[in-house]
Amino acid sequence: MYRRFYGFSKRPFGLTPDPSFLYLTPGHRDALAQLTYGVQEKKGFILLTGEVGTGKTTLLRALLSRLQKDTAVAYVVNSTLSFDELLEYLLEDLGVPNAGRRRAQRLMALYRFLIEQHRAGSNNLLILDEAQNLDLETLEQIRLLSNFETTSEKLVQIVLAGQPELKRRLALPELRQLRQRIALRCRIDPMTPEETQGYIADRLRIAGGGNPRLFSPDAVQMITAYSRGVPRVVNILCDHCLLAGYANEIRQID
Repeated sequence: MYRRFYGFSKRPFGLTPDPSFLYLTPGHRDALAQLTYGVQEKKGFILLTGEVGTGKTTLLRALLSRLQKDTAVAYVVNSTLSFDELLEYLLEDLGVPNAGRRRAQRLMALYRFLIEQHRAGSNNLLILDEAQNLDLETLEQIRLLSNFETTSEKLVQIVLAGQPELKRRLALPELRQLRQRIALRCRIDPMTPEETQGYIADRLRIAGGGNPRLFSPDAVQMITAYSRGVPRVVNILCDHCLLAGYANEIRQID
Protein backbone atom coordinates (compact mmCIF):
# COMPACT_ATOMS: atom_id res chain seq x y z
CA MET A 1 0.00 0.00 0.00
CA TYR A 2 2.71 2.48 0.96
CA ARG A 3 5.35 1.42 -1.57
CA ARG A 4 4.32 3.90 -4.27
CA PHE A 5 3.74 6.70 -1.75
CA TYR A 6 7.32 6.45 -0.43
CA GLY A 7 8.90 5.43 -3.75
CA PHE A 8 10.00 1.90 -2.82
CA SER A 9 10.64 -0.78 -5.44
CA LYS A 10 9.83 -3.45 -2.83
CA ARG A 11 8.79 -3.62 0.81
CA PRO A 12 11.77 -2.64 2.97
CA PHE A 13 10.63 -4.29 6.17
CA GLY A 14 9.06 -7.60 5.23
CA LEU A 15 9.06 -10.51 7.69
CA THR A 16 10.20 -13.21 5.25
CA PRO A 17 13.91 -14.20 5.44
CA ASP A 18 15.08 -12.46 2.25
CA PRO A 19 18.89 -12.80 1.86
CA SER A 20 18.98 -9.71 -0.37
CA PHE A 21 18.26 -7.65 2.76
CA LEU A 22 20.90 -9.38 4.88
CA TYR A 23 22.65 -6.81 7.05
CA LEU A 24 25.97 -8.19 8.22
CA THR A 25 26.88 -6.97 11.67
CA PRO A 26 30.29 -8.25 12.84
CA GLY A 27 28.47 -11.06 14.65
CA HIS A 28 26.43 -12.05 11.59
CA ARG A 29 29.53 -11.87 9.38
CA ASP A 30 31.47 -14.15 11.71
CA ALA A 31 28.60 -16.64 11.95
CA LEU A 32 28.14 -16.76 8.18
CA ALA A 33 31.88 -17.29 7.68
CA GLN A 34 31.88 -20.18 10.15
CA LEU A 35 28.82 -21.78 8.55
CA THR A 36 30.32 -21.50 5.07
CA TYR A 37 33.69 -22.85 6.22
CA GLY A 38 32.11 -25.73 8.13
CA VAL A 39 30.06 -26.88 5.16
CA GLN A 40 32.75 -26.45 2.53
CA GLU A 41 35.42 -28.15 4.65
CA LYS A 42 33.02 -30.95 5.63
CA LYS A 43 33.29 -30.51 9.36
CA GLY A 44 30.18 -32.54 10.19
CA PHE A 45 28.08 -30.91 12.90
CA ILE A 46 27.73 -27.11 13.10
CA LEU A 47 25.68 -25.31 15.76
CA LEU A 48 23.97 -21.93 15.19
CA THR A 49 22.06 -20.31 18.04
CA GLY A 50 20.38 -16.97 18.58
CA GLU A 51 17.39 -15.39 20.27
CA VAL A 52 14.00 -15.28 18.56
CA GLY A 53 13.99 -12.87 15.62
CA THR A 54 17.73 -12.24 15.43
CA GLY A 55 18.05 -13.47 11.83
CA LYS A 56 19.07 -17.13 11.99
CA THR A 57 16.87 -18.20 9.10
CA THR A 58 17.96 -15.25 6.95
CA LEU A 59 21.56 -16.20 7.62
CA LEU A 60 20.88 -19.81 6.61
CA ARG A 61 19.28 -18.60 3.38
CA ALA A 62 22.38 -16.52 2.71
CA LEU A 63 24.51 -19.61 3.34
CA LEU A 64 22.56 -21.56 0.72
CA SER A 65 23.12 -18.79 -1.83
CA ARG A 66 26.89 -19.08 -1.27
CA LEU A 67 27.16 -22.83 -1.69
CA GLN A 68 28.28 -24.52 -4.87
CA LYS A 69 25.48 -25.71 -7.14
CA ASP A 70 26.47 -29.36 -6.70
CA THR A 71 25.71 -29.31 -2.95
CA ALA A 72 22.62 -31.39 -2.23
CA VAL A 73 20.57 -29.66 0.46
CA ALA A 74 17.74 -30.84 2.70
CA TYR A 75 16.19 -28.01 4.74
CA VAL A 76 13.89 -29.19 7.53
CA VAL A 77 11.77 -26.46 9.14
CA ASN A 78 9.32 -28.69 11.02
CA SER A 79 11.17 -29.68 14.18
CA THR A 80 8.24 -31.56 15.68
CA LEU A 81 8.81 -34.55 13.39
CA SER A 82 9.86 -37.92 14.76
CA PHE A 83 13.12 -39.29 13.41
CA ASP A 84 11.37 -41.61 10.93
CA GLU A 85 9.28 -38.70 9.64
CA LEU A 86 12.39 -36.55 9.47
CA LEU A 87 14.21 -39.27 7.53
CA GLU A 88 11.30 -39.49 5.09
CA TYR A 89 11.34 -35.69 4.67
CA LEU A 90 15.11 -35.72 4.17
CA LEU A 91 15.01 -38.37 1.43
CA GLU A 92 12.16 -36.57 -0.35
CA ASP A 93 13.99 -33.24 -0.22
CA LEU A 94 17.18 -34.81 -1.59
CA GLY A 95 15.22 -36.52 -4.36
CA VAL A 96 16.16 -40.08 -3.36
CA PRO A 97 13.72 -42.45 -5.14
CA ASN A 98 12.38 -45.81 -3.95
CA ALA A 99 13.78 -45.50 -0.45
CA GLY A 100 11.50 -48.17 1.05
CA ARG A 101 9.22 -47.99 4.06
CA ARG A 102 11.35 -49.39 6.87
CA ARG A 103 13.99 -47.34 8.68
CA ALA A 104 16.81 -49.68 7.68
CA GLN A 105 15.81 -49.46 4.01
CA ARG A 106 15.68 -45.67 4.15
CA LEU A 107 19.03 -45.42 5.88
CA MET A 108 20.62 -47.65 3.26
CA ALA A 109 19.05 -45.56 0.48
CA LEU A 110 20.43 -42.41 2.10
CA TYR A 111 23.90 -43.95 2.46
CA ARG A 112 23.95 -44.98 -1.20
CA PHE A 113 22.95 -41.47 -2.23
CA LEU A 114 25.67 -39.88 -0.07
CA ILE A 115 28.30 -42.23 -1.47
CA GLU A 116 27.25 -41.43 -5.05
CA GLN A 117 27.45 -37.73 -4.28
CA HIS A 118 30.90 -38.17 -2.76
CA ARG A 119 32.18 -40.09 -5.78
CA ALA A 120 30.89 -37.30 -8.02
CA GLY A 121 32.80 -34.75 -5.93
CA SER A 122 29.65 -33.19 -4.48
CA ASN A 123 28.70 -32.28 -0.94
CA ASN A 124 25.59 -32.94 1.17
CA LEU A 125 23.97 -30.60 3.69
CA LEU A 126 21.17 -31.15 6.20
CA ILE A 127 19.79 -28.03 7.92
CA LEU A 128 17.54 -28.49 10.94
CA ASP A 129 15.91 -25.18 11.80
CA GLU A 130 14.18 -24.63 15.16
CA ALA A 131 16.19 -27.61 16.41
CA GLN A 132 15.50 -26.74 20.06
CA ASN A 133 12.15 -28.54 19.62
CA LEU A 134 13.68 -31.89 18.63
CA ASP A 135 13.30 -34.56 21.31
CA LEU A 136 16.30 -36.36 22.77
CA GLU A 137 15.74 -39.59 20.85
CA THR A 138 15.56 -37.76 17.53
CA LEU A 139 18.71 -35.78 18.31
CA GLU A 140 20.53 -39.00 19.16
CA GLN A 141 19.41 -40.60 15.88
CA ILE A 142 20.59 -37.50 14.00
CA ARG A 143 23.97 -37.93 15.67
CA LEU A 144 24.17 -41.40 14.19
CA LEU A 145 23.78 -39.92 10.70
CA SER A 146 27.23 -38.42 11.17
CA ASN A 147 28.58 -41.99 11.15
CA PHE A 148 28.13 -41.86 7.38
CA GLU A 149 31.72 -41.01 6.50
CA THR A 150 34.79 -42.05 4.59
CA THR A 151 38.19 -42.54 6.18
CA SER A 152 38.92 -38.84 5.66
CA GLU A 153 35.69 -36.81 5.72
CA LYS A 154 32.02 -36.67 6.64
CA LEU A 155 29.52 -37.55 3.92
CA VAL A 156 26.85 -35.23 5.29
CA GLN A 157 27.20 -31.84 6.98
CA ILE A 158 24.52 -31.11 9.59
CA VAL A 159 23.58 -27.62 10.78
CA LEU A 160 21.58 -27.48 14.01
CA ALA A 161 19.99 -24.04 14.25
CA GLY A 162 17.83 -22.89 17.13
CA GLN A 163 17.15 -20.66 20.08
CA PRO A 164 19.39 -20.59 23.19
CA GLU A 165 17.34 -23.47 24.62
CA LEU A 166 19.11 -25.69 22.10
CA LYS A 167 22.46 -25.12 23.85
CA ARG A 168 20.91 -26.06 27.18
CA ARG A 169 19.42 -29.20 25.66
CA LEU A 170 22.76 -30.22 24.19
CA ALA A 171 24.32 -29.80 27.63
CA LEU A 172 22.25 -32.72 28.97
CA PRO A 173 24.27 -35.84 29.91
CA GLU A 174 22.22 -37.95 27.48
CA LEU A 175 23.55 -35.92 24.55
CA ARG A 176 27.22 -35.77 25.50
CA GLN A 177 28.23 -37.81 22.42
CA LEU A 178 26.42 -35.40 20.12
CA ARG A 179 27.88 -32.43 21.99
CA GLN A 180 31.42 -33.74 21.43
CA ARG A 181 30.83 -34.03 17.69
CA ILE A 182 29.96 -30.39 17.16
CA ALA A 183 32.94 -29.00 15.26
CA LEU A 184 31.87 -25.34 15.06
CA ARG A 185 29.62 -23.21 17.26
CA CYS A 186 28.35 -19.80 16.22
CA ARG A 187 25.90 -17.41 17.86
CA ILE A 188 23.93 -14.36 16.75
CA ASP A 189 23.32 -11.63 19.31
CA PRO A 190 20.84 -8.73 19.12
CA MET A 191 22.18 -5.66 17.35
CA THR A 192 23.77 -2.74 19.13
CA PRO A 193 22.06 0.68 18.86
CA GLU A 194 24.55 1.73 16.17
CA GLU A 195 23.96 -1.50 14.24
CA THR A 196 20.19 -1.07 14.49
CA GLN A 197 20.42 2.41 13.00
CA GLY A 198 22.60 1.06 10.19
CA TYR A 199 20.15 -1.81 9.67
CA ILE A 200 17.21 0.55 9.14
CA ALA A 201 19.17 2.77 6.74
CA ASP A 202 20.45 -0.25 4.78
CA ARG A 203 16.98 -1.74 4.26
CA LEU A 204 15.64 1.61 3.09
CA ARG A 205 18.51 1.87 0.60
CA ILE A 206 18.00 -1.67 -0.75
CA ALA A 207 14.25 -1.11 -1.13
CA GLY A 208 14.96 1.90 -3.34
CA GLY A 209 13.40 4.65 -1.26
CA GLY A 210 14.48 8.10 -2.36
CA ASN A 211 14.63 9.60 1.14
CA PRO A 212 17.50 8.26 3.31
CA ARG A 213 16.08 10.24 6.25
CA LEU A 214 12.57 8.84 5.91
CA PHE A 215 12.71 8.08 9.63
CA SER A 216 13.76 11.08 11.72
CA PRO A 217 16.67 10.61 14.16
CA ASP A 218 14.20 10.68 17.05
CA ALA A 219 12.06 7.98 15.42
CA VAL A 220 15.10 5.76 14.81
CA GLN A 221 16.15 6.23 18.42
CA MET A 222 12.71 5.20 19.68
CA ILE A 223 12.60 2.13 17.41
CA THR A 224 16.11 1.18 18.50
CA ALA A 225 15.21 1.41 22.18
CA TYR A 226 11.93 -0.48 21.89
CA SER A 227 13.23 -3.29 19.64
CA ARG A 228 16.33 -3.95 21.78
CA GLY A 229 18.24 -4.77 18.61
CA VAL A 230 16.01 -7.66 17.42
CA PRO A 231 15.67 -7.39 13.61
CA ARG A 232 12.19 -8.94 13.46
CA VAL A 233 10.84 -6.42 15.96
CA VAL A 234 12.53 -3.58 14.04
CA ASN A 235 10.79 -4.77 10.85
CA ILE A 236 7.37 -4.95 12.50
CA LEU A 237 7.73 -1.46 14.01
CA CYS A 238 9.01 0.16 10.81
CA ASP A 239 6.35 -1.52 8.68
CA HIS A 240 3.58 -0.28 10.97
CA CYS A 241 5.10 3.22 11.02
CA LEU A 242 5.16 3.38 7.22
CA LEU A 243 1.57 2.19 7.00
CA ALA A 244 0.48 4.85 9.51
CA GLY A 245 2.55 7.45 7.64
CA TYR A 246 0.88 6.53 4.36
CA ALA A 247 -2.59 6.66 5.92
CA ASN A 248 -1.89 10.14 7.28
CA GLU A 249 0.11 11.33 4.24
CA ILE A 250 3.24 11.96 6.32
CA ARG A 251 6.44 12.05 4.26
CA GLN A 252 8.81 11.65 7.21
CA ILE A 253 8.21 9.38 10.18
CA ASP A 254 8.86 11.47 13.27
